[in-house]
Amino acid sequence: MAKRIVVLVSGGGTNLQALIDSVKSGYIDNGEIVAVISNNTGAYALERAKNAGIAAQCISPKDYPSRDDFNKALLEGVSAYKPDLIVLAGFLVAIPPAMVEAFPRKIINIHPSLIPSFCGKGFYGLKPHEAVLDRGVKVTGATVHFVDEGTDTGEIILQKAVDVMPGDTPEILQKRVMEQAEWQILPEAVRRFVNGEI
Repeated sequence: MAKRIVVLVSGGGTNLQALIDSVKSGYIDNGEIVAVISNNTGAYALERAKNAGIAAQCISPKDYPSRDDFNKALLEGVSAYKPDLIVLAGFLVAIPPAMVEAFPRKIINIHPSLIPSFCGKGFYGLKPHEAVLDRGVKVTGATVHFVDEGTDTGEIILQKAVDVMPGDTPEILQKRVMEQAEWQILPEAVRRFVNGEI
């Protein structure tokens, strides 16, 4: 039976699209995306989900009196879909410890750098790419890792390197890292997970 995948995403959902396409093409042959949940009502990722016939839901911290209430609602919302795997595909909300406890080694994240470089608190969106350029490193990339209680501290599953080019801006580098690394290793990690290879 196909493994049930829930994807959490905050923005445009390009990594989500890579997963949708990989399921559709049969590359991810033993998994189905049963739901997409965003913390952001305006996230284009929710449209991508609807266009693909996938349940789309927004659970926003703004709708709850406290962070604890939101965390509880997020855990309940995710749990309702009985996921075998939870994928954080650009989800800019800290995962509550209760969720990590409820789904040990069942939550994976894509991060736009080669962990342990340019990761941890505050490194999201363009920030890792800005830091890469500021530091002058010649190679960056992306990492898929298991999620634990820390920020970007879980066990690494896959990494892929991407060259930094002269004249790169954070935006140009972000696009190259997505195209050459993120959109390749995230579907690969999911494929391995649903096939019991990791």
